[in-house]
Amino acid sequence: MEQRVRLSGATSLILLAFLVMQRSTAAPVTPAGVTAYTPPPLTLYGQLPSLDDPALSPAGDRLAFVESQNGRRYIVIVDLAKGKPIAVAHADAAKIRSLRWYDDNQLLILYSATSYPPFGVSGARNEWFMLGTWNVATNKMRSIDMHDDNYQTMNAVTGSIDVRIVNGDPKLFVSGTYLDQSDFRPALFRIDLQRDETKMIAGGNTQGADWTVDAQGQIAASYDYDASGIEEGKWVLRLRSGREMRQVAAGTAAYDPPYVIGFSYDDKSVLVAFDTPDGWIWKPLNLADDTWGAPLDAGSTFYDVIRNRLTGQVIGGVRDPLEPTQVFFDPALQLRWSAIIGAYFNERVELVSYSDDFSKLLIRVFGPRDGDSYVLVDWRTVDSYRLGSVYSGLSTFAEVRPVEYKAADGLPISGFLTLPPGKPAKNVSLIVLPHGGPAASDDGDFDWWAQALASRGYAVLQANYRGSDLTPALLRAGFGEFGRKMQTDLSDGVQYLVAHGIADPKRVCIVGASYGGYAALAGVTLQTGIYRCAVSVAGLADLANFIHWNNDKMMTSQNAATSYWDHFLGVTGPKDPRLREISPIDHVDAVTVPVLLIHGQDDTIVPYSQSEEMAKALQSAGKSVQFVTLPHEDHWLSQSATREQMLQAVVDFLGRNDPPN
Repeated sequence: MEQRVRLSGATSLILLAFLVMQRSTAAPVTPAGVTAYTPPPLTLYGQLPSLDDPALSPAGDRLAFVESQNGRRYIVIVDLAKGKPIAVAHADAAKIRSLRWYDDNQLLILYSATSYPPFGVSGARNEWFMLGTWNVATNKMRSIDMHDDNYQTMNAVTGSIDVRIVNGDPKLFVSGTYLDQSDFRPALFRIDLQRDETKMIAGGNTQGADWTVDAQGQIAASYDYDASGIEEGKWVLRLRSGREMRQVAAGTAAYDPPYVIGFSYDDKSVLVAFDTPDGWIWKPLNLADDTWGAPLDAGSTFYDVIRNRLTGQVIGGVRDPLEPTQVFFDPALQLRWSAIIGAYFNERVELVSYSDDFSKLLIRVFGPRDGDSYVLVDWRTVDSYRLGSVYSGLSTFAEVRPVEYKAADGLPISGFLTLPPGKPAKNVSLIVLPHGGPAASDDGDFDWWAQALASRGYAVLQANYRGSDLTPALLRAGFGEFGRKMQTDLSDGVQYLVAHGIADPKRVCIVGASYGGYAALAGVTLQTGIYRCAVSVAGLADLANFIHWNNDKMMTSQNAATSYWDHFLGVTGPKDPRLREISPIDHVDAVTVPVLLIHGQDDTIVPYSQSEEMAKALQSAGKSVQFVTLPHEDHWLSQSATREQMLQAVVDFLGRNDPPN
């Protein structure tokens, strides 16, 4: 269904807020000294980003982004030469996940909704990702229906979205699903927006199927990984040979199998990522003779990839998530990037978007001079322009310092410490804020939650405990340590900060979401005497029930998610008695401090019942517990109103139970 989009009356406000081009100037980050400090309103941190998901058009003359203003959300398209919006659409009800360009005239919009599967398909409520397009010339929006008359498919995006030029016209290649007997499996769809035609061009036999499309729109490589089936752990890589796909490499990997990341810069090889104890290396597989070449960049490890939008060629990568080091394989591009980094000395710079010819680059800068903002770099004029703050209204930011310490068994742990502005970093109240995942990491970029807590007078420790995904070795060090050494890695960080005089040992609380919420509950059930209070947002409480729920959701106990949890939990399924040892709900009698539970009712990752049952167990045991429900909210806190509700509840709870002064 097509929808004609009208220009919004908010255009002038958006223009004033974000689009008056000016050279990069911003209030400095407030040092953690003893200067006078007035904290910004808490709502400035709790709101969704004022300027979000920016994307440069292929020619670099238009910018699309999501803008939040006075509780409303808009998708905005700006003419950069004129410095004014050319199209604005309301997006209040939509959960926009990303924006990207199909061509210079059509914007692709990835959005999601929480619902049951479509009619005729059984299954649990889930977060379904869908794709829409906005034609700027006709000012019309429509959804993209991923269907094929010959197959039963689900209109949901499950992976990559690529654009290729085929016979002179752009085509979309989108990862989705199709029904294979009784199971939905990966599929690849080719979509022609001009002709409104969709065709499924490949379907997988395993849940780990994937495809790599070359610059001409042909499938050049296919990949299969059997995570939990008959040949568990087996992976197979195939390359195109005429009309056939021939097997060129195979192996087994219980966890973190190799995967194709794209084509080499010279277009002669497919690049395959392999994990090593230090990180992922990229090895080229020659398309001409199926031989392996030497790993790229002398065997350096990479954390992220930068690709050519239309060809899939890998033009660069990111080496280190803690100190982002972009590397480009084209010497000219590397010189450009080195010049940009040099201009923003002592600040974190992230490449966000770029024109097809790399003449314009959009970067996000966080540091003492620019705060947290987006900057447009125009290489043709050798100039840069500040487009706007990520969070409008925030002009002061807490200092973020890297920290390193050793766990009790000697394992090095890295992380970041956000310090409260306006007071010396000595004997302060401390919040331990473990990240979710657990296979994730904190990187020192702007973190709205950590900054909000620091603005209220707390130091905030974000540790990359074992199980974090900084390197495969660190991740695997967490296997079997769920609720064990993964937990003590956090309290070892507390001891480190206490020993260095930064934290007051009598004023420490633990706060987290998802796995971080589990860690908060484990910190006051599996451990005692460390934390003065605990806050769990969408946290796991009953591990056996969670695995049962996940298996019911997947309609089988043989699935990749259960395999993932078995590795981390060190168990063999939901009936393993060892789960009771590390489930907070089985240890509520040990709780001696106040607990705050917060959970969104639409959470499809960790069910609402986890917090609901934990609240009942704590109440039955006579413990101090508060339970806050976030109506119509998902696992990621995707709405400003409920995000602000969560943040206010946390700050009020901390103020009652661990005041910072």
